[in-house]
Amino acid sequence: MAGPNRFPARDESPRRTVGIERAEALRLLAAAPFGRIVFTHDALPAVRPVNHLIGADGAIIICTRPSGGLVSLFGRAVVLAYQADDIDPVRRIGWSVLVVGPAHAITAVELAEEYTRRLGSWDGPATGTVIGIEPTLVSGTRVIEEVAV
Repeated sequence: MAGPNRFPARDESPRRTVGIERAEALRLLAAAPFGRIVFTHDALPAVRPVNHLIGADGAIIICTRPSGGLVSLFGRAVVLAYQADDIDPVRRIGWSVLVVGPAHAITAVELAEEYTRRLGSWDGPATGTVIGIEPTLVSGTRVIEEVAV
């Protein structure tokens, strides 16, 4: 039994990892409720959980807080990574998708407002910079149970 400081018992069945094709990876990402933005902040790697949506052009759209460390990056070209997953902690099966690509601030006011409204906020009024990440490199893996033959 898992308590507040204990991990759940793990299923020890054999597993294997298989790749996920780009289209399936993007479909899984679109259905995920949240993910993690990966960027460099003060010359160090940083990761922040955020919710996202997929824009009409296929970009991953997020909204960052003004103090989130990303706003200062947009005076120059920047490449960001975005990762989402759905992994069962007991069965240890599921999937993970990673997208890497150039990012840009969404500056069209009406579009930025629409994305902000649709994304909402985790911790207060939805304000900040709306960012689109072009899914240039898309990779995904699925961990599945080995089937005994």
